[in-house]
Amino acid sequence: MRIFLLLFLLFPLAELALLIKVGSSVGVLPTILLLIISGMAGILLMRLAGFATAWRARERLAHGELPEREMLQGLMMAVAGGLLFLPGFLSDIVALLVLFPPSRKLFLGYVGRRFEAQAQRRRAFADDLHQQQARREAPQRPNVIEGEWERRDK
Repeated sequence: MRIFLLLFLLFPLAELALLIKVGSSVGVLPTILLLIISGMAGILLMRLAGFATAWRARERLAHGELPEREMLQGLMMAVAGGLLFLPGFLSDIVALLVLFPPSRKLFLGYVGRRFEAQAQRRRAFADDLHQQQARREAPQRPNVIEGEWERRDK
């Protein structure tokens, strides 16, 4: 949670510093035009990603498969479009990394592994709770060991 707070505070400052640096290097008007172009590209990308994701998901559903990968890719494309829409060059660089297919595939693999690990932890925790609850609900019986015996006198 602390890292998100730190990023939330530092990211706008880094964006502002980079905007000032680029603006002083290339000028104010080209900087503003670059920001407008990237914002328009972000809006277009979000729109296209939504349509493409819906189409791929519909095809997978038609084949009787769950479209989880397509939905995650669509979500990533929408996030990239939103980052392009934000004014700033640092967010544009992150968006381009998300849009670049090899880096997106790496990120999807990482997220998939994290989701799987989280699901296994939840499953193990739920199984533990289920076993504890079953033990509490089971009637308490005395510990009886059944067997046969024979008395031998010497």
